[in-house]
Amino acid sequence: MSRRRWWPRRWRHTSGRYAPDLWPVWIVAGLAVVVVCVAGVVAYWLVRRLTEPTETLGVPDGIRLSIAILTVFGAVLAGVYAYRKQRIAEGDAHRADATQFAERYSTAAGQLGHEGPAVRLAGVYAMARLADDWVEQRQVCVDVLCAYLRMPYEWKPESDQYRKGEREVRQTIIQVIRDHLRESREESSWSTCALDFTRATFDGGDFSGCRFRGSVSFADADFVGDLISFDGAGFLDGAVTFRGARFGAGAVTFNDAQFQGATVSFDEARFSGSAVSFRGALLGPGAITFHHATLSGGTLTLDEARFVGGTVGFDYAQFGNATVTFNRARLDDGLLAFRRARFTGGTLSFDHANFTGGALALDDAEFTGGTVTFYAARFDGGNVTFDYGQFTDSTVTFHHGRFNGGTVSLGHARFSGGMVSFVRAQVNGGRVTFADAQFSDANVRWGRLRPPEDGTG
Repeated sequence: MSRRRWWPRRWRHTSGRYAPDLWPVWIVAGLAVVVVCVAGVVAYWLVRRLTEPTETLGVPDGIRLSIAILTVFGAVLAGVYAYRKQRIAEGDAHRADATQFAERYSTAAGQLGHEGPAVRLAGVYAMARLADDWVEQRQVCVDVLCAYLRMPYEWKPESDQYRKGEREVRQTIIQVIRDHLRESREESSWSTCALDFTRATFDGGDFSGCRFRGSVSFADADFVGDLISFDGAGFLDGAVTFRGARFGAGAVTFNDAQFQGATVSFDEARFSGSAVSFRGALLGPGAITFHHATLSGGTLTLDEARFVGGTVGFDYAQFGNATVTFNRARLDDGLLAFRRARFTGGTLSFDHANFTGGALALDDAEFTGGTVTFYAARFDGGNVTFDYGQFTDSTVTFHHGRFNGGTVSLGHARFSGGMVSFVRAQVNGGRVTFADAQFSDANVRWGRLRPPEDGTG
């Protein structure tokens, strides 16, 4: 049972643009009289307190005091009347604004549905300007622009369903949204608005420099253009999802992007020959997940990325002849996980990476063919685990690696064929363990490392 508020409903703040819900004049006037009477009594009391005890208020003084009280009373009534008149005038102005905004909305929506691409472009800009001006309904205007991108779209010019000029209209919508998500547009920023691009088709697009602070959905979207850029974008709050999205043979870049506080999901996404890059990205608090994602060919690049907290997870992901690189990346904190991931061919590379904290977990991962390389990687802290991993005809190398701290564990891992090599690795501290690891027909090169004492090497 909800608790009733003791104050009247008309006192509650509303942001809509309509005539104000005023108190009746007789109530306001009555309250004003009470306030004036109380003020008069207080004034009289103060006068008596400040005068000498022997002095008394004569009739003229009483008359003057009464006249003063009546004057104040009249002024209060005049103020009440002026207040009501002003509020009604404001209500009329607000109502006129609402009518004008509604007319602009209808006009812009009609233009977006026009057959002519030039008219549709005019509708895009008109709806964007309306979103800037109409703060109370900004989300509605943004929803309309997003809904346009969700409409069926044929991007191949040779198709019978291809619509001339449609690509320019859609690219303009993306540009308008991008411009309103940048820091330079703080006065009319849409960064906290919900953006729904579910099942939209992106034939290219530029979201570089955007700041995402609200809920954003690219779920089940199709990325078919040559380049979709999120370079320098900031995922600072809220949730951004690419769940089930399909990435074609083009490039999707998140270079130098900042992931700090948001939850970004690529779960069940499918990458087919795509070039996906997070080069130089800052991966901070929050989570980025690729759970159950599929990468068929193509590249996933996280070179020079810095991990400073949170989780980046590829649990149950499948990599088929894909190249996944973390070259020169730095893991300071947080978790980078490939639990139960499956690699068939391709390369997983951590060359020149620096591990100073956090954890890299490839536990229960399966590698069939392909290469896992830590060439010249430096291990100063944290944990790198391949526990219970399965390697079939795969190559795992730590050539020229430097072990100064932390732990590298291949406990219970199984190697069938292929090669494991620590050639020219330097062990100055930390631990490298092979507890209960099994090697079957694998070429093991220990370099300066000591082979396991149980004779399984």
